[in-house]
Amino acid sequence: MSGGRTVDPDRPVLVVGAGVSGVACARALSEAGVPVRVVDRGRRSGGRMSGRRVESTGGVRVVDLGASYFTVSDGDGLHADFARLVADWHERGLARPWTDTFAVLDGKGGEPGSSSGPVRWASPTGLRSLVEDLLAPPGAEPLDVVQGIDVEGVSSGGDGPAVDGRRAPAVVLAMPDPQAADLLPRMVATRLDVSARWNWRPCISVYAGWEQRWWPDFHGAFVNDSDLLVFLADDGSRRGDGAPVLVAHTAPDVSSEHLDAPASIVAPVLAALGPLLGVASAPEPTWARAHRWSLANPLRQHEDAPFGFDEESGIGVCGDAWGERSKVQTAWESGTALGRHLAGRFTG
Repeated sequence: MSGGRTVDPDRPVLVVGAGVSGVACARALSEAGVPVRVVDRGRRSGGRMSGRRVESTGGVRVVDLGASYFTVSDGDGLHADFARLVADWHERGLARPWTDTFAVLDGKGGEPGSSSGPVRWASPTGLRSLVEDLLAPPGAEPLDVVQGIDVEGVSSGGDGPAVDGRRAPAVVLAMPDPQAADLLPRMVATRLDVSARWNWRPCISVYAGWEQRWWPDFHGAFVNDSDLLVFLADDGSRRGDGAPVLVAHTAPDVSSEHLDAPASIVAPVLAALGPLLGVASAPEPTWARAHRWSLANPLRQHEDAPFGFDEESGIGVCGDAWGERSKVQTAWESGTALGRHLAGRFTG
């Protein structure tokens, strides 16, 4: 792939995955004037920033089930670019500073505590709305996105890479390493240093709503010394509307045991909420559901590069595993960096 090569609009760069990293990559390409198409197997964009619409006290709301929040790191370059993006989201009411202090709860009944840290940001309309804003920000051309496409394989050859036989000037896989490795030719996966054997932590999000709030005031809580839970969020606090909704994230081992039947973990989680939050037992919820994330968090980070790109095949990979820590900002920066890298090759 030579620098300065024009991309035919009928044969755009293909980005597989419409989470924040894939959409950020496509947005960077589009802003540089490079034709790009995003394909995704889901019905809506968002990836692990997705949520579900639920009926709760006061109306319908979007409950965040994947990422619980995001933070903003100081710095220059991509850090500064992300900070400016968040400032714009804030100004337009899409993002809000949530809290800098989480409770710390003891799964074995010890005294609760607290932990201060960076400001955690949330969205009144769910984190997925931020990804959707990247797809079609005010004053910009909406990205070309095709939903419901379950890609079966990515190949490489003399005519460039291809997604299920459809050739493209470059292909980006914006997804967890095991999924990318499953789609790629073995040698390409090896050169990109991605493997299906690298384990990612699974998680099941249990979310439930009540007629009224029954728990003490808190924003979110880390749960220590529990085989069942690792994090608990007051979703009404997070969103800012006070809705009586809680979201609990289960621990990796118990998540693995229940991945085939995530609803089976709902009852144990509900039973644990009362004692965890200082009451004998929680009242019966109006509704309670579960959502599984088979690949929630990477166990290994690519700390030395913001993305992977294989010169020989023209295939790149990006996501939250490409950076020092797995977080929303890392995913955005990874996708943006890869998009700008490719744009430079096609327009430079």
